Amino acid sequence: MINRISLPSDQDATGRTFGPEELEAVRQCLETGTLTSTKGNFVKQLETSFALKIGAKFSYACSSGTAAVHCAVAALNPEPGDEIITTPITDMGALTPIIYQGAIPVFCDVDPHTYNVTAETIAKCISEKTKAIIVTHLFGNPCDMGPIMELANRHGIPVIEDCAQAYLTTYRDQYVGTMGAIGCFSLQQGKHITTGEGGIVTTNDEALARRIFLFINKAWGYGDANADHYFVAPNYRMSELLGAVAVAQLHKLDAVVESRVHTAAALTTALEGLAGIETPVITPSGVHTFWKYCLRVNENVIPGGTVALGAVLKDSGILCAPRYIQKPAFECQVIKNQVTFGTSRWPFTLARSEATDYSRCHFEGTWNALEHVLVLPWNEKYTDEHIEYLATNIRRAVKSLTNKAAVA
Repeated sequence: MINRISLPSDQDATGRTFGPEELEAVRQCLETGTLTSTKGNFVKQLETSFALKIGAKFSYACSSGTAAVHCAVAALNPEPGDEIITTPITDMGALTPIIYQGAIPVFCDVDPHTYNVTAETIAKCISEKTKAIIVTHLFGNPCDMGPIMELANRHGIPVIEDCAQAYLTTYRDQYVGTMGAIGCFSLQQGKHITTGEGGIVTTNDEALARRIFLFINKAWGYGDANADHYFVAPNYRMSELLGAVAVAQLHKLDAVVESRVHTAAALTTALEGLAGIETPVITPSGVHTFWKYCLRVNENVIPGGTVALGAVLKDSGILCAPRYIQKPAFECQVIKNQVTFGTSRWPFTLARSEATDYSRCHFEGTWNALEHVLVLPWNEKYTDEHIEYLATNIRRAVKSLTNKAAVA
């Protein structure tokens, strides 16, 4: 028998780093009486500090990770019907901004072991209408950016990096979010650092920085001699209260990432040699910062695969997620049935037939990845005891399932 313990959760205080620093920052913010970032200092401090942290020239805070992606897409100003290549293993919040800007999300396949898009899968989707490529550093594992950037530069296509799950992730000693034209980060509840909801957009391009700043601010030219609303844009500003929390959280980011990487390495070691289980495959020349920890499960060795293993682990209080998402994004109703604006189906009415061909044969890596991935909960509050508990229960669950199959 294994003594049951409760794992820290990133959905409450047990798995978050909130403390007196955040309380003091919020107190100072409230005492100023200024909660709008147009006149306050906390959001500006966050933007400056984050840019310095990852080595970007420009950084802008916004209201969510979805808003961050929307700002990035809008900064590139696609024409209606332009195509943006992206991954089918992602949150819908990273896809709806493409549609809102009148562009077509074109899905490319992924590597079934890293779960990321690759230069090879992207290349198959490039067309004359390709406006941008979005690469998602899924789970904190960097995409293989060398070949991807070579491909993109050869075609003159800008790259947006979705770094929502990849704080301080590096590739060839460079932080993600600084290699492409624009980087997008999320401060949602479960991310490495959090303000509940929030986002950050980074770039090294001055012209793109200007577009991002304007898009966050209803396209109003703050500080301009003859300011006006220059184009259609929402209000995506972050409040000073969120900025205050984010500033305090940012000071803790190094320790958060160090803890996650350390405990992930410990679990990988503890699971070494376990038949039917593949521990995370990290991109060569990359540092994985583990938003989540993923197991790849071989159903030919472990009967029932991810679903069966996940069910046994959940009985031990390990709230894992078989498949991560239940289906690729293009199988969701909004995209599959093109449920957009009224009954218009726009902008999909402008799409090439090839751009909306979601036949399974084009996505063998995607289906393979989802069918075999088991996502374990992860956060910076894990201790050696928690890792031992995870490893022991995973080994016990695998043994139980294989023994049952042998008896049957």
